[in-house]
Amino acid sequence: MASPNDLQFQEFDEAAELLSARPRGLHLSMVLPQTTSTTAAGKGGGRRRGGEDVKLCLFIGPFWICVTLVFSVAIGGNLSSFLSEKGNPSYHYRPQFHRVTIAALVIFMYAWLVPVGLWGFLTWRQGAERQIGGYSFLETVCVYGYSLFIYIPTSVLWIIPFEWLRWTLILVAMVISGSVLVLTFWPVVREDTKVMAVATVVTIVVLHTLLAVGCKMYFFQTEVHVTSAAPITPTINMTIATKAH
Repeated sequence: MASPNDLQFQEFDEAAELLSARPRGLHLSMVLPQTTSTTAAGKGGGRRRGGEDVKLCLFIGPFWICVTLVFSVAIGGNLSSFLSEKGNPSYHYRPQFHRVTIAALVIFMYAWLVPVGLWGFLTWRQGAERQIGGYSFLETVCVYGYSLFIYIPTSVLWIIPFEWLRWTLILVAMVISGSVLVLTFWPVVREDTKVMAVATVVTIVVLHTLLAVGCKMYFFQTEVHVTSAAPITPTINMTIATKAH
């Protein structure tokens, strides 16, 4: 009968070595099983192909989340405007395709430029403070990309024309999504000085709040129609005086 040691897979050993080599932070790497690793050369080639596949999979996820969020926000905003103007005889619906462009610019700039800045800042602080750990650029982008997933169903529910419900949904989405970012990056930044750690977390939360509130205010703002009173035409009584000659 085979002992438990004989039943261990080599992939599990490799995963244990990777985790032990990096005890801190979020380790997003994956170990794919190598089914064709009979020779040393084949094993090395399989590892390289597996690493490239993992990086590609991690990159595709945040990209498609951003694309889906762009269209859900833009289409949801158009439907919201249509429903809010329903019953207005002077309103003529026109598809607002420019909202897709605006949503794409805002969401992709946030999902890619903000992680670049944060990754550069953490890398700089890692060099200044040796005890500070850090994430790779791909890991930082993935965290930001996946944190935006909650806004996809939220933007669909924003179509419902009730302001109290929209603000409730945005508050819940910000808490869930923001907690992902804070809980992910706090173990890294807390090893920095107290001022820098608090400033970094506050900046992350503020930028995240600006994105959520900005999308809601621009794409799902309920227009308030003020009914103007009918103009009152004053009655002018003209008295014509006749003079006797």
